[in-house]
Amino acid sequence: MENRKIRVAITHGDTNGIGYELIFKTFAEAGLTDLCTPIIYGSPKVAAYHHNAFNLPCNFATITHASDAGEGRLNMLTAVENDVKVDLGQSTPEAAHAAMTALDRAILDYRDDLFDVLVTLPMNLSDIQSEGMRFKSQGNYIEKCIGGGHKALEMLVDGAMRVASVTGHLPIKDVPSALTKETLIERATVLSSTLRRDFHIDTPRIAVLALNPDTGNGGQAGLEEQEIIAPAIAELAENGIYAFGPFASETFFDGDAYTHFDGILSMYNDQGTTPIKAFCYEGCTHVTAGLPLVHTAPAIGVSYEQVGKGHANENLLRQAIYLAIDIYRHRENYDAPLAHPLKKLYREKRDDSEKVRFAVSRSKGEKAADKA
Repeated sequence: MENRKIRVAITHGDTNGIGYELIFKTFAEAGLTDLCTPIIYGSPKVAAYHHNAFNLPCNFATITHASDAGEGRLNMLTAVENDVKVDLGQSTPEAAHAAMTALDRAILDYRDDLFDVLVTLPMNLSDIQSEGMRFKSQGNYIEKCIGGGHKALEMLVDGAMRVASVTGHLPIKDVPSALTKETLIERATVLSSTLRRDFHIDTPRIAVLALNPDTGNGGQAGLEEQEIIAPAIAELAENGIYAFGPFASETFFDGDAYTHFDGILSMYNDQGTTPIKAFCYEGCTHVTAGLPLVHTAPAIGVSYEQVGKGHANENLLRQAIYLAIDIYRHRENYDAPLAHPLKKLYREKRDDSEKVRFAVSRSKGEKAADKA
């Protein structure tokens, strides 16, 4: 393993939002650059505007290429070449375009192995969609660009609570038709693999939520529970994956049942994300699992209403950076033994009795008798 700090790429997000405030406040903590080498994909001019307008702490060094990133400092890579008009706290296509330009540059650099992990700050997706692009999240866009056939699984993480969804960001009306046994097994398998490889959990336990209410509470299971969810859980068990349920979400999160599982698989997005956001007082972290690239993001919006007020919570970005680094290290530790397996310390048993008998050393007396 190379003896160097992990290179953390961070995209600046919407240039009218709280991205730069989070960046400068986060790296004002001196110890963070001792842990990693940060590379901000953004605009030095926009960064300087935010830095001066709000008297934010922390200085930066401007670079033009990720390979020029120096350790022990905040590196600001010029991903946006053109001047960007800053309208603080406002939603503009120009700010959204600057966010996408930075993300695209980071993706190109990842293909050239110029950084190790990616942390993205929020952008206004509605402005991006108006440019003719169609994706539901930054993780979804990253999957389309560099997935290479891998299907991303978007997770929300808060400490030991990890939630993923089978159908993702689909509208509620489309969930029943999109929910299939095959899809559920695929999502649960990715979740189990992620918990083992990315979170260093040897034997992960996964709770599978029911689609219909009252399931398992004395009520009768619905059609989806009987024909899709329960058979999928049974097949997962046959495949060596510890999945349990289906659990009715209204009672599963009511007590402490959720604390006994390493991962929770909901049937639709809000079913899992609403409870975890209610529980995590300090804020959660988005993780795009199942891809070669480690990608995390603070679970916050662009937050135009907070711009310039100094209320943006930099701990959210710090948590996303720490988690990305942890996942990267866990992957290295998990993959190392598989890449260099130990040689067998035994030989297969063979019937070499004849060879052994003729190979036995003969005594001097036996040799003399033969000569006589």
